[in-house]
Amino acid sequence: MAGPVPELEDRAVTCAERLCDADRVLLASHIDADGLTSAAIAAQALERAAIPFETVFEKQLDEDAVAAIAATDYDTVLFTDFGSGQLDIIGDHEAAGDFTPVIADHHQPADRETEYHLNPLLFGINGASELSGAGASYVLARALASVSNTEPDPAVAADGGIVTASGATNVRADNRDLAALAVVGAVGDMQASGGELHGANAGIVEEGVDAGVLETGKDLALYGKQTRPLPKLLEYATDVHIPGISNDENGALRFLDGLDLELKRDGEWRRWAGLTNDEKQTVASALVQRAVSSGVPAKKIDQLVSTAYVLSEEPVGTELRDASEFSTLLNATARYERADVGLGVCLGDRDGALERARQLLREHRRNLSNGIDLVTREGATQEDHVQWFHAGDEIRETIVGIVAGMAMGNQGISRSKPIIAFAEKSAGHGSANRSGDAAEDDDEVKVSSRGTHSLVRQGLDLSVVMGEASRAVGGDGGGHDVAAGATVPKGTEEAFVEHADEIVGEQLS
Repeated sequence: MAGPVPELEDRAVTCAERLCDADRVLLASHIDADGLTSAAIAAQALERAAIPFETVFEKQLDEDAVAAIAATDYDTVLFTDFGSGQLDIIGDHEAAGDFTPVIADHHQPADRETEYHLNPLLFGINGASELSGAGASYVLARALASVSNTEPDPAVAADGGIVTASGATNVRADNRDLAALAVVGAVGDMQASGGELHGANAGIVEEGVDAGVLETGKDLALYGKQTRPLPKLLEYATDVHIPGISNDENGALRFLDGLDLELKRDGEWRRWAGLTNDEKQTVASALVQRAVSSGVPAKKIDQLVSTAYVLSEEPVGTELRDASEFSTLLNATARYERADVGLGVCLGDRDGALERARQLLREHRRNLSNGIDLVTREGATQEDHVQWFHAGDEIRETIVGIVAGMAMGNQGISRSKPIIAFAEKSAGHGSANRSGDAAEDDDEVKVSSRGTHSLVRQGLDLSVVMGEASRAVGGDGGGHDVAAGATVPKGTEEAFVEHADEIVGEQLS
C-alpha cells in the first residue's frame, strides 16, 4: 500500500510486522487529547489485526513508570505519544531483555537508538507542527492493516464502513476511518497553526475526506460552533478581540439583535452549526464589518476565518462533530485522571463515557476560569527573558500549563515572553498505580511552559529550555517548541528559572 506519509512507510511496516509477531502487546500511552487519540487508534488497529493487548496510561513516562511496565509479563510494549524522549530509560530495559519497545511518537528523541521507532523527526518531518502522536499512531495503524495476516470479518468490517465512489476497499478494513481521530489529536496538540493542518497532517486529512469520515472547509474560526448558543459563541471568542462583542455579554446580544435573521427558535438561541450557509454568511459579514469599524488590524481580521475539521459521522450539534471541541472534551478527561473515560469516547461509547466526559468538561472549565482569575490577580514575576508564577496547590498540575497559556495577554502578563508555571505534584502517575508515588511527589514540582508561535519563529524552543534547565537542577523535561513541561525537585524553582531565562535569552538573541 501507499501509506499516508511515504517517508515513514518503511519504518511503519517494520514496526507493524514486529507487532504482528507478538503473542500479545501492552499499549502504553500519554493522557492528553493527542495521547488518548493515539491510544484509541492503536487499540482499534491491534484489535482488527487480532493482536491481544492491554492498555495503560501515564501522565509522565519517568523511570518509575517504565520500571512498572517492565515488571509486567509483556514481552512487547507499544508506546504511543511518548517514548522517544525516554529512549535512554527504555533502552536500558530493552538491553536487559525486559521487553521489546515499539514506539509511535513525535517528540524529540533522546540520544539512543532502537529498531522499532516510528517518529517523524527521524525522517525530516517536524513533529511539533506537521505530525502529531495520533498521526504517528495512524501511520502505524495503516501499516498494520497492510501487513496483518488476519482477514477482517466482512460483517464487522462493513459496520459503519464506507465504500468510496471509486469502489475502494472498505475504510475499516484498511483503517482509513481512523484518520478522523488522528485529526482530533493533531488539533488537540495545537498543530493547526495559521488556522489549518500542514505537512504530513494534510495527507491524513486527505485520507479522512476520501474515506468519508472527515469534512473540511473554510468557516468562522471560533470555538464552540457546534454546542454554544450564538451569543456565547461571540462573547467568548477572544482570540480576535472585537470591541463591544468579545467578553461583552450585552454587546454580543445587541449585535445579534441588530441582524435581520431568525436567530432564535422556540425562545432558544440557535447554534452556529444549525444555521444555513446564507445565515452564516450574514453573521460573518456583519462581524467583519464590526471589526473593521472598531479598528481591528487587517491581519487579525483575517484570523476570523480558518479551516474547520468536521467529523461527518458524528451528530450535528455535539462536541464530537468538531475536531477542536472533541479534543477539548478529551483533554478534560485526561486532566482529571480519567483517561479511561476519554478512551471510551474515542472507541465509540456514546452513553456512560460521553456523559461522564461532559461532566468532567464542565468541572474543567470552572477550574480553568478560577485558575486564570488567580494568575491574573496575582500576576507573574518578570525576568529578563521569561515570566513565571508558582501556583502551589491552588491550580492542578494537570491544567496549570493551559491556565498559563490562556492568561498570556491579560493584565500584567506579557505575550512577548514565554511563561513558566509551577504547581505541586499530585499523587499517582496514571493507570499503573505504584506504591510510594505520593511520597516521591511530595519532593517534586511540576513545571509547565507556554510560548507563542511568533516567539517560536524568533527562535524559541521550549523543549530545549525545559530539558536543559530541568536537568541542570536534577530534574527532567521536554515537549514541543511552543509548549513543554518538566519535573524538578522542590526547592530548585528559582535556580530553574535562572537557567531557563539564560537559555531563552540565547535563543532569542
